Amino acid sequence: MKKRFVFASTVLATSMFVAACGDAEGESSGSGGDGEEKFEVGFALKTQDSPYFVSLAEKVEEYAEEHGWEVTVLDAGGDVQQEAANMETFIAQGKDLIFLDAIEPDAVVPSIDSAAEAGIPVINLDSGVAEEANDVTTVYSDNKQNGRLVGLAYAEKIGDEEIKAIILSGAKGNVAGYERRTGLFAGIIEGKLGVSEDEAWKLAEEFEAELSSKGKAANEEAKFSVVGQGWGNWTEEEGLKAAEDLVTANPDLTTALGENDQMLFGAMTALQNAGVEGVDVVAAADGAIEAFDLIKDGSYFATGLNSPTLVAEKGVEIAKEILVDGKDPESYDEVTLTEPAAITEDNVEEYYDFGF
Repeated sequence: MKKRFVFASTVLATSMFVAACGDAEGESSGSGGDGEEKFEVGFALKTQDSPYFVSLAEKVEEYAEEHGWEVTVLDAGGDVQQEAANMETFIAQGKDLIFLDAIEPDAVVPSIDSAAEAGIPVINLDSGVAEEANDVTTVYSDNKQNGRLVGLAYAEKIGDEEIKAIILSGAKGNVAGYERRTGLFAGIIEGKLGVSEDEAWKLAEEFEAELSSKGKAANEEAKFSVVGQGWGNWTEEEGLKAAEDLVTANPDLTTALGENDQMLFGAMTALQNAGVEGVDVVAAADGAIEAFDLIKDGSYFATGLNSPTLVAEKGVEIAKEILVDGKDPESYDEVTLTEPAAITEDNVEEYYDFGF
């Protein structure tokens, strides 16, 4: 708590300084034409190895620069030691605020706490960190509800028909992946059985536990089964590899479920190579433009709204509240979620510009 008080004190001092140095028209010295001070912001990015992260960095720069702020992006390339070095660089440079997309939730805690000691607020984007970290908040998409809404939409499409699915997951132990697939299970079960959301989450947890222990799971009443789980490391190439054996072993599939779009693109290639047709492709969350285009032409059922545009927009909005408006960094919830949505053929045009 003492560290976070440094945040508030720094912001208050900055506000007093700006007020004292304002000119006759109320603009601070060194401010732009809109009267906002030109803050210096760092973005410690874990990687730029996918369109999502490239878009996230671009959008943070775009929205921050609209306020006249100077933005520096440092890419860790997936290396936690480089990430720590990048954070150290920003602290040494005396950045006014740091955005962080962390590689690992625990490894980055000392860097966040060092920034707090220096009076620099840290806002996490896209990836959560350990609870003990002295950050402001973590902004990301609502993985659980994205998955649930997609699952509900798919259950409505299927009605009383059987769902025999495989699922492609990103990485073992990944919290976002767990939330996304459990959300999918909850939505499908809720829609198929007509139970309450609370009951659906309970049944989804049981379904997930069975999948984790046995490699497959079924809810017979809902006519819903997952006959195999593959680990695709979030990429199209690995998704293809993970799907190949599953498709070969289960040629009578109705559905390919996945935790992101890229892995399902790989699954689509595996299905095509195996000559298996008529399989619905359903992603719990992502929002790649390529997926939106496939949704438009009817070859991809749905994906959840995981938009780097919305994450960046909300992150910069919070940064402005702290740096410009003087809001207490301690006043934010641990997690700040963007609005969830299931993107289907019915609404894909509405969400198209949020893709990446």
